[in-house]
Amino acid sequence: MTTVGACLRAGDELPGDSPRRDAEILLGHLLEKPRSWLYAWPEHRLSATQAAEFAALLERRRCGAPVAYLTGEREFWSLPLRVTEATLIPRPETETLVEWALELALPATATVLDLGTGSGAIALALATERPSWQLTAADVSAAALAVAEDNVRRLCPGRVRLLSSDWFAALSGARFELIVSNPPYVESDSPWLASGDVRFEPRNALVAGASGLDDLRQLAAGASAHLRPGGWLLLEHGFQQGEAVRQLLVAAGFDEVATRRDLGGRERISGGRRGAG
Repeated sequence: MTTVGACLRAGDELPGDSPRRDAEILLGHLLEKPRSWLYAWPEHRLSATQAAEFAALLERRRCGAPVAYLTGEREFWSLPLRVTEATLIPRPETETLVEWALELALPATATVLDLGTGSGAIALALATERPSWQLTAADVSAAALAVAEDNVRRLCPGRVRLLSSDWFAALSGARFELIVSNPPYVESDSPWLASGDVRFEPRNALVAGASGLDDLRQLAAGASAHLRPGGWLLLEHGFQQGEAVRQLLVAAGFDEVATRRDLGGRERISGGRRGAG
């Protein structure tokens, strides 16, 4: 396994749905080359050090380590986000939340809060699309905030204010036109927690009690006090939780409660609008 071609072929034995693609990403990351280069130069020989490093990456991937954690990067909304084991790996379904937020008729200089920001994915996507919005991104994890800070500095310097807060705890008196969140929503006994990349992701960013609704319930109940009249709350949730989250929003007094489906056709984002009163 000393040539590019041999390295790619070795990746065919990796677990998962896209072993060759995983090998391409890992080898491209190691050599700092695009996928097109790998196939244009299959006979290029790796140095002994490079070959050993690639073998180590393959072994970690065989043991299940997510590709995003091995490379330290995952693309979201076309942004190359840094990720670590302190943050969730951004997923395409969360882009449904971003799309909905961008459709809202908000003021040109809207104040927006991203709660549980993790790597900063949602806040940074909104900041790049709406440069005049005033964005705050909060998380209770100092390690996650450090990752978000690095992403803000690289991708959107000065555009997102970062804040340490356990949900609304550090936001007394603050009001926003929009609050967005991808909170923990997995049931504590869910078998999904033992599968795939999820095994390596931070449990405190995934699990929310026996029903998976603990944090969603807290966000729905507390958001109105931090929304300006007519402001919106958008929440990501599990694909089987749409009805429950809609009920939480209605019980909390939200109007125009609705749910959006992700690209797979599953209920994924629910939201509502605070009344004008």
